Amino acid sequence: MLKLKNKILPIIFVLLFSCSSVKVNEKKIITIKGSDTMLHLTEVLSKAFVKNHQDITFRIYGGGTKTGIDELLKGNIDICTASRELTSSEAKKLAEYYGSIGMYYLIAKDAVCIYVNPEMNLTSLSATQLNKIFTCKIYDMKQLNNSAGKIQLAIRNKKSGTRKFIKDIILPDEDFCSKAKEFSTTSQITKFVEKTKNSFGFGGIGLAKGVKKISINGISPSIKNIKSDKYPLTRYLHFFTSRSYSGAVKKFINWVLSPEGQKVIQKEGFIPLWEITY
Repeated sequence: MLKLKNKILPIIFVLLFSCSSVKVNEKKIITIKGSDTMLHLTEVLSKAFVKNHQDITFRIYGGGTKTGIDELLKGNIDICTASRELTSSEAKKLAEYYGSIGMYYLIAKDAVCIYVNPEMNLTSLSATQLNKIFTCKIYDMKQLNNSAGKIQLAIRNKKSGTRKFIKDIILPDEDFCSKAKEFSTTSQITKFVEKTKNSFGFGGIGLAKGVKKISINGISPSIKNIKSDKYPLTRYLHFFTSRSYSGAVKKFINWVLSPEGQKVIQKEGFIPLWEITY
């Protein structure tokens, strides 16, 4: 019997060692989906994070805040990136599905900027003027005491949290003009506005490439005005989860909120939650 045991034990040891190796080397996957405004930012954050957490991998997708929330409600993702707060209907669905309203984390401040073509002779508009522009009540540049020319509008599609944010503040009782061109990403808007005369669009401050940002009611989207909430289209960027997480997801979120993660946010053109010193 002793000889039989001696023959079996090494085999058992090999099997246990193999199983142990699989667990040690097993990669943890975090799936994130949602805000287009936050897509590149989240990709950059994940790349910086995995430098010291090589056992964790990420699957990151855009599609808009609403898309992310829908996927969170289905249990298909770990984190929903959102450029707006949950609606009461979304919070109710989350509570019904998971038995709780989930968790949300503020990760940065942002400002929705009004983009105009770089050649446009405008520096500031009132909120009332913006309302009339995006509802096509103002449809020609001459109505803004500018050189004549038909106004071109570029807006996000209905899955966008940024679109809903603008609608709630600038167009609370109206909808966007049906003549506005809809785009699925902010980068598509900036490219359109950069190349199109007399064009207006909107998007996050960190994505304002190749366009001119104008003031609202005389208040510019400066870092100082965003930090103090003086700029009227200041907002927070969020991570939503279906529950209070542990493990890899918790490590990532905690890192994003740490000084190291907030430095990455600042470098990407968004506003960290607190003062960062280098």
